[in-house]
Amino acid sequence: MQVLVLGSGVIGITSAWYMARAGHQVSVIDRQPGAGLETSFANAGMISPGYSSPWAAPRVPLKAVKWMLAKHAPLAITPTADPHQYRWMMRMLGNCTQARYAVNKGRMMRLAEYSRDCLVQLRQDTGVEYEHREKGTLQLFRSQQQLDAASKDIHVLESCGVPYQLLDRAGCIAHEPGLASSADKIVGGLLLPNDETGDCHLFTTALAEKCREIGVTFHYDCHISRLLDDGDRITGVATDQGIMRADSYVLALGSYAPQLLRPLGIDLPVYPVKGYSLTLPVASAARAPVSTVMDETYKVAMTRFADRIRVGGMAELTGFDASLQAKRRATLEMVVSDLFPGGGKLEGASFWTGFRPMTPDGTPVIGGCSRHNLFLNSGHGTLGWTMSCGSGQLLADLVSQRKPAISTEGLGLHRYAPNKELRRYVDTASAH
Repeated sequence: MQVLVLGSGVIGITSAWYMARAGHQVSVIDRQPGAGLETSFANAGMISPGYSSPWAAPRVPLKAVKWMLAKHAPLAITPTADPHQYRWMMRMLGNCTQARYAVNKGRMMRLAEYSRDCLVQLRQDTGVEYEHREKGTLQLFRSQQQLDAASKDIHVLESCGVPYQLLDRAGCIAHEPGLASSADKIVGGLLLPNDETGDCHLFTTALAEKCREIGVTFHYDCHISRLLDDGDRITGVATDQGIMRADSYVLALGSYAPQLLRPLGIDLPVYPVKGYSLTLPVASAARAPVSTVMDETYKVAMTRFADRIRVGGMAELTGFDASLQAKRRATLEMVVSDLFPGGGKLEGASFWTGFRPMTPDGTPVIGGCSRHNLFLNSGHGTLGWTMSCGSGQLLADLVSQRKPAISTEGLGLHRYAPNKELRRYVDTASAH
């Protein structure tokens, strides 16, 4: 079968890899000159199944109001003229209950844990290198209230069989010695020892080359204008390099996927949640993080690569505004300097922003839709790197009409369908 993958970020490249391995003839198109040059370029570097949680949580609405007045708020909302922004926000608020949080987190962890296993196997099969480390994620708490609230996540971790350790201040410092100079600012942490780290861009470009070696064709600098269809199937993709055709199509364009689907009458509730990162050279290995430390107060992650520190965070609902905001850089600099003073060279840091494709419930959309040969792989939010391999393998199984290794319950577009008849139609499309 000929398969055309739209998008060459980490989701598109892993989709291409697994479908090529399944025996399909795969082509990839992207408007960029190479792989992994947008959202996958400078993300936080976390491969964190254990930290897979939806942003929509019971306390988020109240926190959002307080964050409006905070200098270093992890969330900012800029009203736009786009009605999809407000519809997405209302859907997210509808998921901010304890019951919905538990369901959504369970779905996310199911996919993320599977994805980690797929990544381990892929690494063994290919030898791909991306400065990865296997030293876990430390979720750091600055207050006793945060530490007490961790019990709800621990319950889900236990139900999913995910190893964890609840650490006191001394335990956090033993795991991350660089925290010793900021010991008075923390009360404890939740260690997820099976989590990993790595440079997503290095991985994506290296895997793209592996894809090329097994026959995948790439069309870069290729701008997509629209999807062509006959009401039942996609018949081609209109681009500035002509119309490209295949038997099946995979939409892995992240935040830009909804724009192509709306003319077809398909509502994919994915919104571009803007995030920022700093990448700074290590100044002192003893003062720098060893793996990933997530500051729960500011929702900022600090991840160690070989000789660099990646500091990532923030969530802005501001449409596709790609401007670099100085106050966001100030927050990232404050957090890493506060917890790991002297660990990195701020004067040598590079500042970046990207759009995370996020669904209202945090769970990505993977599977078919009302066009029987169109498959979706989008909406991974902050966890695209974490979920990429599992999502690619899962989608390859669906395209190949093979039974996936994990349940697809709650992962498809059907969960947003407004009525039972449409849900059945979308479920049928996902299965075929």
